[in-house]
Amino acid sequence: MNMQTEDDKVVFVNDRGTVMGRVSFPMDDDGVANFNETYVEPSERGTGLAGRLMGQAARHLRFAGVKARATCSYAQRWFQKNPQYSDILVAE
Repeated sequence: MNMQTEDDKVVFVNDRGTVMGRVSFPMDDDGVANFNETYVEPSERGTGLAGRLMGQAARHLRFAGVKARATCSYAQRWFQKNPQYSDILVAE
C-alpha cells in the first residue's frame, strides 16, 4: 500500500490502485487549509488508517508553513488528541 501526498489531500492506495482512504484539506479563500473530509473504506476502518492520514497531512502542512482549520468532525477530534500539531491550527 502506498500513501500519496498532494497539495490538498493525502490518499492511501492499495496495490491495485484503489483509494482506500483520504483526507482532504483544500485552501479556503483566506489561505488557510481546511480539513473538511476524512474517509476510510469500510474494510479498512478500525485499523488506524485515518489517524495515519491525518498525521501525514499535518506534517505536510507544517513543513509547507501552511496554517489549517478543521471543519471535519474526525479532524477536530484528531487535533484534540494530538496537541503536538496545534501549532498549525488557526485560532477561530
